[in-house]
Amino acid sequence: MVEIQQNKFRALFEGLKAGDISRRQFIQRSAALGVSMSVIAVVLQAPSAAVAAPGGAAGVKGGRKQDAAAAPSGGTESQTRGEGGELRIIQHQAPTVLNPHVSTGTKDYLAASLVLEPMMNYNQEAQIVPTLVTEVPSVENGGLNEELTEVTYHLKEGVTWSDGEPFTADDLVFTWEWIMNEENASVSIATYEPITSVEAVDDLTVKVTYAEPNANWFEPHTGTIYGPVLPRHILEAGEDAASAFRSNPIGTGPFKVDSFVENDQVIYSMNENFRDATKPFFNAINLKGGGDAASAARAVLQTGDFDLGWNLQVEPAVLNNLVEGGDGQLVVQPGANVERININFSDPNQEVDGQRSHFGTPHPFLTDLKVRQALNLACDRATIAREFYVEGEEPTANILEGIAAMDSPNTSWEFNLEQAAALLDEAGWTMDGDTRTKDGMELSMTYATSINPVRQKTQAVIKAAWEQLGIKLQLQQVDAGIFFDSSAGNEQTIGHFYTDINMFTNGASGPFPAAYMIEWYLGPDDSNVSQKENDWSGQNRARYSNPEFDALFDQVRLETDPEVAADLFIQMNDILINDVVMIPLVNRAADVYGAVSTFNVENIGANSFEVMYWNAANWNNVQ
Repeated sequence: MVEIQQNKFRALFEGLKAGDISRRQFIQRSAALGVSMSVIAVVLQAPSAAVAAPGGAAGVKGGRKQDAAAAPSGGTESQTRGEGGELRIIQHQAPTVLNPHVSTGTKDYLAASLVLEPMMNYNQEAQIVPTLVTEVPSVENGGLNEELTEVTYHLKEGVTWSDGEPFTADDLVFTWEWIMNEENASVSIATYEPITSVEAVDDLTVKVTYAEPNANWFEPHTGTIYGPVLPRHILEAGEDAASAFRSNPIGTGPFKVDSFVENDQVIYSMNENFRDATKPFFNAINLKGGGDAASAARAVLQTGDFDLGWNLQVEPAVLNNLVEGGDGQLVVQPGANVERININFSDPNQEVDGQRSHFGTPHPFLTDLKVRQALNLACDRATIAREFYVEGEEPTANILEGIAAMDSPNTSWEFNLEQAAALLDEAGWTMDGDTRTKDGMELSMTYATSINPVRQKTQAVIKAAWEQLGIKLQLQQVDAGIFFDSSAGNEQTIGHFYTDINMFTNGASGPFPAAYMIEWYLGPDDSNVSQKENDWSGQNRARYSNPEFDALFDQVRLETDPEVAADLFIQMNDILINDVVMIPLVNRAADVYGAVSTFNVENIGANSFEVMYWNAANWNNVQ
């Protein structure tokens, strides 16, 4: 079917070149085939010799066909389930919850992805591939209507949950209902909100309906962040079941949880009911959390105490020494992630209605654009990228990275302390000894991030520059398990944002990055703001409000022309950058990870839109 789609797409392109169809017809019909919007935009600008394949990768160039879209699975055909023994993973940011629909940190998405699965995933070429469905819906196979308002999924036969219960269309219906129930405080609610109904046509057929044409129809059911399906037979029991599910989920994936110690360790065993008889290759996974990135890198690359290590955010010099002195593999996968300083537009020091950083209480000075511009100019991105990040992780001025068609040409960055000082002068902040003051208030802030040597060194670089300007900066380091936690009672989370600024990394989770840009969208009745009323599950953690940005977000959600959508996303990026809503520092890799020499890294399938463990069903050792 993928080859048929490629042929259809090629025919559309030939028809466009011949003048048989209009540009708009080409766009609409290509989108209906399932071709990603970023690919269509690239093709429209590309030489006629190059044609792209559905899903995101170059498919035909000079007449050479590429492989059909699939998850990497080399060597799995002849293996025996469980013969690989235990796989040891070191994950220095330990998981705290195993239900991704109530999680806010990659550490949790990773741990959950070994158990819970979406309908479809993104492979290493950013192509959409079927996981729990027989094929990716398209107009050609009858799964997608031409208006992009109805999607029909056909589930694979014989799939069961790890407890042996059958996986059916009703589980898809329930997942949508559970996420949309505000009492569950799901962080996925905004992504599922455009859906008007999910109907179980029969046990293996699901019909999803959107109120408006939706070029991003695939996102709610694709990928390890928003896509995982939940079991009705477990969670329909209510609040107690949901609470238990956070630490012991039942899934369709290759592994099941044997034990979980929050912020420490997860022990998994293989799912004997997994649908593929030869998978998984490993019969158990020991996921150990804690420590730091440097010790994790050493444990994999040098000592071999662990087989796999995620997110080795360690200075290049240290990594190089570990690689040279050991027998491990270091892999750098380019990506869309951005390490950035986030700015709090609300006052973290004033309590209103039982919460600080209340949306109705503006920050006393970070709401001043000149102050934010000064902070931006006082960030030495070049030093940070050169000293603390590996080759290919470059300084950036943009928050939207990794999608070529949406790369803004309109922004730039500069390190200029003299200009920064002038802006603070203009804003009325004058030097009083070593610190600037205005109307009796010191220009003083608290700057939080997770415990990590690279982040602490980045904090030190920022502090040194800002203190030259007369800005007093208190540095705060929080354990990653606490910082990226989603618990309503934990006041040190990124959702509460009870500091003036903080720093972390994330990026687009799909080729149509609406679910990423929603982080700065206010939402109807301010519903997307992270606040006490929604258990701090709202995506707008900065408490940022901009009607122009919100209008563009509402528009792009309904846009089916990929060129127009790409331009809208660029405009949204530019609003955020020009308004200094955050300070992008470095365009980070999708992942920098380590593996022992025997592990088959080809089957990781790392990419910008998935967490690293998404393809664990196909993990194995080198043959």
